[in-house]
Amino acid sequence: MTALFALATSLLWGLADCGGGLLTRRTPALTVVVASQSTAVLVLGSIVVATGGFSEAGPLLWYAVAAGVVGPVAMLSFYKALALGPMGVVSPLGSLGVAVPVGVGLIIGERPGLLQFAGIAVAVAGIVLAGGPELRGAPVQRQAILLTLVAAFGFGAVMALISEASTTLTGLFLALFVQRVTNVTVGGAALYVSVKRGGRALPEDGGMRVIWSSLPALAFVGLADVAANGTYSMAAQHGPVTEAAVLANLYPVVTVIAALVLLKERLRVVQAAGAGLALVGTVLLASG
Repeated sequence: MTALFALATSLLWGLADCGGGLLTRRTPALTVVVASQSTAVLVLGSIVVATGGFSEAGPLLWYAVAAGVVGPVAMLSFYKALALGPMGVVSPLGSLGVAVPVGVGLIIGERPGLLQFAGIAVAVAGIVLAGGPELRGAPVQRQAILLTLVAAFGFGAVMALISEASTTLTGLFLALFVQRVTNVTVGGAALYVSVKRGGRALPEDGGMRVIWSSLPALAFVGLADVAANGTYSMAAQHGPVTEAAVLANLYPVVTVIAALVLLKERLRVVQAAGAGLALVGTVLLASG
């Protein structure tokens, strides 16, 4: 079950990243974060009310609040990086945040077997190679890499925090709801400050019309992201955090393939080799 939930996480995150990257090429990144997460709040709020999730409120929700504070910073950095650099470069580097939950797993005493350690090494190498990797280039590309590394640490911290925020399914819905409400609060405050300082909340071309036409895509990004957080939490609760984290961080392979199909980004030999290594690492992890 751990492998199944973690691989579902990688699929959802990969598609959400591709969608978020496309949206930020026309719409300010903060607006994409706030609008997409607001959709998730509405849906999760309905689920929590329907399942009686508010009865699960307790001290563990502070982990969800912390994840909600870190999340917008990571998403904003990541979406800005996606708008600046190629998805095939940014997305794999973003997965380096796997070091955070894997490190937490090792600290709490998890000791993967030899086959699983080999799987982790092969999968991480494949993730990085799937991006090119094109680490040299113009200042804009270097800025994209810096933003991506900030996002990577943030994503890793969110993974570690959200896995601790609940112990039941209804509690998980409540934790995800609290996380998203915090996301929107923090992101909305940052958007307000940005606008007060002369920043834009709407696209230069099209304004609100572009936002309305993008609502389905924004909703998809927000719901896919929250669903990925949920499946990751279940993966971490059903098995070793180290295994769940590495398998969930295969999402760059999904983003690269989506960019290949949707944006016609060419897949280089090293990227194809990286995707293959990531899959080999997945098999080793699942069989370890």
